[in-house]
Formats: sequence, C-alpha cells, structure tokens
Amino acid sequence: MSTQTGLKARLVAMGAPTLSILIFLGLWLAVSLGNRTVLPVFNPVLLPTPMEVVQSGIDAVRSGDLQRDILASLSRVFQGFILAAIAGVFMGVAVGTWRPLERLVEPMIEILRPIPPLAFLPMMVLWFGIGEMSKIAFITYAAFFPIFTTTLEGIKYVDPLLIRAASSLGASRADMFRHVVLPAALPAIITGLRLGFGLSFFVIVAAEFIAADSGLGYLINDARTFFMVSQMLMGAAVIGIIGFTFNVALRALEARLLRWRSVARA
Repeated sequence: MSTQTGLKARLVAMGAPTLSILIFLGLWLAVSLGNRTVLPVFNPVLLPTPMEVVQSGIDAVRSGDLQRDILASLSRVFQGFILAAIAGVFMGVAVGTWRPLERLVEPMIEILRPIPPLAFLPMMVLWFGIGEMSKIAFITYAAFFPIFTTTLEGIKYVDPLLIRAASSLGASRADMFRHVVLPAALPAIITGLRLGFGLSFFVIVAAEFIAADSGLGYLINDARTFFMVSQMLMGAAVIGIIGFTFNVALRALEARLLRWRSVARA
C-alpha cells in the first residue's frame, strides 16, 4: 500500500509541472493565433507560435549553431560559477566564524552588494578585454554575493542549542564546526549556490550581448539585429530549460546531502 501511495505521489509531482507547461504553451498558442486571425493587436511577426520557435531550434541544431552557443555559454557559466562558489563559501565561513573579520569585511560587502552587476560590465570589458576573462570575471562577481550572503547567514545563525549540546559533550572547536555548524548551515549554502547559478545565466546573456561571437546571449542579440523573433524566443527558451535542469539537479543534490533533514521532519 505504501509503495502504491509513493508511486501515486511521484506521478502527481511529475504531472503538475507538465500540466503547468502545457497550459503555458496553450495560452501562448491561443494568443498568437488570436492576434493573427481574430483580434490583431500588433504585428504577428512579433509573437510567433510555439511551433515556429521549435522549428527555429531544429534549424539551429541542424546547422550546429545551437550546440556551439550552448557549449560556449555553459563553459563561461561553469568557470565563473565555480570561482564564485569557492570564494563565496570560503569567505562566508571565514567571516561567519571570526567576528573581527566580520567587522572589517561586512561594510565593504554591504556597499558593493546593492550595486547591480550590470553597472560593472563596461568596466569588466575595459579591464579584461573582450575575451573570455571579462565574461568569467563578470559572472564570478555577480554570483559571489548571494553565495557569500547565504553562507554567512547560515553560519551565524546556527541554533545555539545545538552548539551548547555539542559543547557539553566535550566537542572541540574543529569537531563542532565539522559536525554541527557546517551541517546546520548547509541548507543555506546550497540555497545560495542555486541563486548564484541562476544569476550566472542572467548576467552571461548580458555579457554576450556586448562582447562575444558565440553563446546564447550572442544568439539572441544576433537574432534581434536581423529581426528573427522566433530565434530570439528559442534562445530564451533554451536558457530557461538549462536553468531549470540544473536547478533540479541542485535540488536533488540538496536532498541527497540533507537526508537527515527529511528524517528529522518525519
């Protein structure tokens, strides 16, 4: 009985996102066709149907352009994101565990954090040129702040009862950090990684608008230049699919690393 219940729950969990996507595509198709045939509001070229966008993707795959652009963007995103993850987690842990460093670093972070990353894009191009380094540095800068902030908050606000309990059992500082503080902060750290990865895709598109000859941002900008709306939407859809896929992967990693949380809730 429990197996059947679990299977039913998984099917429901899979069916809800699928239904949501189908509803979105149905509304898109209805608006696009309605604008062409029933109530013309704007130029039909500006809102192609989902089938036209899919056909644009098929054509790009056949020519090899889409694969090249996906690989170029993913390479930049992963390099920048990994650097941001290392720097953000390391600094978040260091600042969260050492109060003098927190007093020194936090004002600088709070000044820089509200500034939109796009404000620094022209400077990144001037400092690092139009090659790969400027894009990777830009992604690293943008993704660093959510990772650092969530790591810091996770470290600082570990439940004091857990720390006192470990202390009363004779745990050393190293043991307490390894077995109490870090596991308790891990949900916040993984949340920061998910936010940072999503932001990485947001800024790579902007970076590839300015200085690139490949990538999904370049694909969208090139399509805009030649007024190929279906190709623009196809590039945006590919970014959404990739982001959704990696978010699911990070959530699966979170569930695997934090099995103890599910047990505790049960």
